[in-house]
Amino acid sequence: MTTNATVDEASEQQLEEQFLELLEHYRGQKGSLVPLLQGAQAIFGYLPENVMRRVAEGADEPLSKALGVATFYSQFRLKPHAKNTIRCCHGTACHVSGAKRVSEEVEKYLGIEAGENTADMLYTIEEVHCVGACGMAPVVMINDRAHGKLTPEKAVEVVKAFRAEIEGDVARATGNGSGGADGEPAGAGSTEETEA
Repeated sequence: MTTNATVDEASEQQLEEQFLELLEHYRGQKGSLVPLLQGAQAIFGYLPENVMRRVAEGADEPLSKALGVATFYSQFRLKPHAKNTIRCCHGTACHVSGAKRVSEEVEKYLGIEAGENTADMLYTIEEVHCVGACGMAPVVMINDRAHGKLTPEKAVEVVKAFRAEIEGDVARATGNGSGGADGEPAGAGSTEETEA
């Protein structure tokens, strides 16, 4: 019989083995800091402090430089990131179309602010400068799916619908049908324009 503790220990062991392989692969290579940071984040999902220290050591760089690089580039995360990312666009077109109110309502609905995760680690809200869908402003993206021409109320409805899809997919995955993978509903990755 396998307990959760045993599974967690095995998973941690696998992550550590992958990380050691990554460190070994880049050992002694100049300019390895960014690829080491990318690889470590791919393994752990973010860059915890102990991993940052080991990456800096592996790249033969001071920790301050590793932290500087990790905080400069938006691709790096120093804290855990939830499974699904809700990006509220605040580019010029979205800004003048009411992005602030859209963001505030989504934050209120989920009970978190931009940059935070929900307690169940299912959602992170990010405020971004542009998602490249200015003609649909204001826009909210959930993972890779864009939703546009939103009012604050419609933005909350989009998030509610996404949650319902996830819950339905979980039910189907447990024997009632099939759905999306990795906590994302079937059909994710599309672009949708919500009627105004």
